[in-house]
Amino acid sequence: MTTIDLPLPGARTGTELIPAVDEGVTQTAKEFTSDQEVRWCPGCGDYAVLKAVQGFLPDLGLRRENIVFVSGIGCSSRFPYYLDTYGMHSIHGRAPSIATGIATAREDLSVWVVTGDGDALSIGGNHLIHALRRNVNMTILLFNNRIYGLTKGQYSPTSEVGKVTKSTPVGSVDHPFNPVSLALGAEASFVARTIDSDRKHLTAVLAAAAAHRGTSFVEIYQNCPIFNDGAFDAIKGMGDHKGEKDYAVIPLDHGQPITFGVRDEAGLGDKALVRSASGHIEVVDTADISTDQILVHDAHDPDPSTAFAISRLTAADYLNRSPIGIFRQVERPTYDDQARAQVSDAVAKVTGTAEDRLTALINAGDTWTIA
Repeated sequence: MTTIDLPLPGARTGTELIPAVDEGVTQTAKEFTSDQEVRWCPGCGDYAVLKAVQGFLPDLGLRRENIVFVSGIGCSSRFPYYLDTYGMHSIHGRAPSIATGIATAREDLSVWVVTGDGDALSIGGNHLIHALRRNVNMTILLFNNRIYGLTKGQYSPTSEVGKVTKSTPVGSVDHPFNPVSLALGAEASFVARTIDSDRKHLTAVLAAAAAHRGTSFVEIYQNCPIFNDGAFDAIKGMGDHKGEKDYAVIPLDHGQPITFGVRDEAGLGDKALVRSASGHIEVVDTADISTDQILVHDAHDPDPSTAFAISRLTAADYLNRSPIGIFRQVERPTYDDQARAQVSDAVAKVTGTAEDRLTALINAGDTWTIA
């Protein structure tokens, strides 16, 4: 669907400090596949994401023992069982916090969080936004099916207004979260959105996310065939929405003009994004403007305002229009790198025997001498 841009020039990638496999060793998806029976409902979008991740992990060139997946609670959170890496099925909503501790203590690990819209944005909302603002070295995959699947079909923080479910029999009155807008508002340094059924695009986004130094946040539109089937049919051009995909998906490619719809010989769609006189981002007919008026996507812009404005184009009721791709990819200091540097500096300043160092530590900071 789109071409994902490479890591920022000169950026320290998320895996370069992690031990690689021995030279000449070739890994396959089978080596990253556990012996556990995969237990999701038939047709669940989680299967597609799992296959994409299992197929992508060998490309990292990392040892399996240097990769860890942490999940919370929910259908998506069974993910660590199905990967032959280290993993933890942790506490409801707290996976980002546990992953923060792992990433800070172990620089030699590639740390991943797998969560869902309910797990991450309801009970886990506070943990998620703080991981994003701190910019911890981890990759967060948020599976968004816009429903609670594991508990059998209640509305979630991303369900549309009016959604009829077991917990909202006459329709939800909650206004939904836009996960990408939330991540950009927390100033996450890498924010992307992809789709479970688009293997090529999903894999490309995963590669860019893994290469990023800092917190990478990836929202994955994921279909729940049992409790919310067809939620993304327009974006996928399926069901009653065949032929709508070109107008439902707004592809984001760094450095490229943002157009969509039916494309001409030059590759421009018949719809385009422009910045209006009021400063808002608007959709217009490409034929009605000059090409230099079309908004050019800049994922590396240090100011997240434009990326946030683009994220607001996502239709909140039925997803018949949504930007897809990397919204933001910028460099800024990471929490765990800075925390480790502080510890190293403190250790370097203390000399002498172990007893001397312990005494200096005890007497550091606020201490009192009682006569």
